[in-house]
Amino acid sequence: MSDDGDFAGAVRLIHFSDIHVQAEHPRWQLGDWFSRRATGWFNLRCLGRGKRFSQASRVLTALGRELQQRRPDRVVFSGDATALGFEEEIALAARLLGVGGPHELPGLAVPGNHDYYTRSVAGSGLFERYFAPWQKGEREGEATYPFAQRVGPLWLVALNSSTGNRWPWDATGRVGAEQLSRLAVLLPRLDAGPRVLVTHYPICLSSGRPESWNHGLRDLAEVVKVAAEAGVCLWLHGHRHGAYHLFCREIAPFPIICAGTMTQAGRWSYGEYTIAGKELHAVRRRYISDQDCFRECESFDLHLPG
Repeated sequence: MSDDGDFAGAVRLIHFSDIHVQAEHPRWQLGDWFSRRATGWFNLRCLGRGKRFSQASRVLTALGRELQQRRPDRVVFSGDATALGFEEEIALAARLLGVGGPHELPGLAVPGNHDYYTRSVAGSGLFERYFAPWQKGEREGEATYPFAQRVGPLWLVALNSSTGNRWPWDATGRVGAEQLSRLAVLLPRLDAGPRVLVTHYPICLSSGRPESWNHGLRDLAEVVKVAAEAGVCLWLHGHRHGAYHLFCREIAPFPIICAGTMTQAGRWSYGEYTIAGKELHAVRRRYISDQDCFRECESFDLHLPG
């Protein structure tokens, strides 16, 4: 791993998302049983979702070994640390990822919709408290988001696209006018260098089609417009559990990469991206359960605009 001032022309990122950690004994309040947490719990316990993520701690422990061995210049986490947004889940996720620990690597983290599972947890600042070491950076004013981290010649720009929603079927997100205004000021004032935007929500599905009405970013067009005008060259995200990449200028003037899920059985993987100038080389590494390690399963290259 290099220091910020010594990159020899290339930057290496490790990007993962959607780890959905479950705490053994979260502290339920009476009101939780009358909120979307109740239906979320039913999905976890009765419809199989919990079983699909039951190996999360084991996979993240293996990821910790990977990170120490591969020593990326930055760890990028694009949200959904938790299953139901409980403080115990957020704390456990941060600990398993080594955030603030003795062997911590420099990182960047944004929340996902599961981390803001209810309106109360969205306003609590719990994610921001536990992931504070991965949320250092340049800001516009006192608000947490957006913020930017310099990594060698490029900028990683963190944008919060998650909101606390009321209804069980509502998995939509929204950046909001105030945060978008700050982004429009922050991006142009950063020193020269490629801008890579990191957020939870995608621009589109792997097919290029829009997200469903109850699962996408409500102010997507406005966010893409601001990002494009400020010269963003890459959009990194999660939310969808199948990893994919896409560059379609009819959708956005920059490529997108979805990390997929880090811990769902059978789909567990992360991406390692080496960026040199305008060229990105990506390697996807998949978790091999019976060997408790990761192996390369895919690679691709992208030319970044700008």
